Amino acid sequence: MNKEQQEIRKKSPIQIRNKKASFEYLFVDDYTAGIVLTGTEIKSIRLGKASLVDTYCYFANGELWVKGMNISPYFYGSFNNHSAKRDRKLLLNRRELRKLQEATKAVGFTIVPTLLFIDTNGRAKLDISLARGKKEFDKRQTLKEKEDRREMDRARKNF
Repeated sequence: MNKEQQEIRKKSPIQIRNKKASFEYLFVDDYTAGIVLTGTEIKSIRLGKASLVDTYCYFANGELWVKGMNISPYFYGSFNNHSAKRDRKLLLNRRELRKLQEATKAVGFTIVPTLLFIDTNGRAKLDISLARGKKEFDKRQTLKEKEDRREMDRARKNF
């Protein structure tokens, strides 16, 4: 990810994160994908009414789909409002799709959504990561490192 892409994410007014994913998985590779949405879905995302808890990606017929992403129904939507937990298609180029599909065939690898944001053109984008599940001792190590960083920050503030 280059600096320009990082700046776009920082400037985005909507940043919905999957906080649990970094604890459960070790990220190997990152991609940014577009999402196929309906009109009421993008309106709900712009209001921040979405969640990435317990989401994952899977391949079906050579296409990448995200499952379990909750986008709340739009409050002002009428009879044609969307369903909250439907599967949504992700948009990547063929080379990226092929690379991800090959990587997920290996044991222990999966594709996890990490961040949902709005880009400068007003489109919803989803950062996904090729991830490997952490073992129990990896999770304990992560918690220990996090606690150590906290202690060092506290010690710096006291001086």
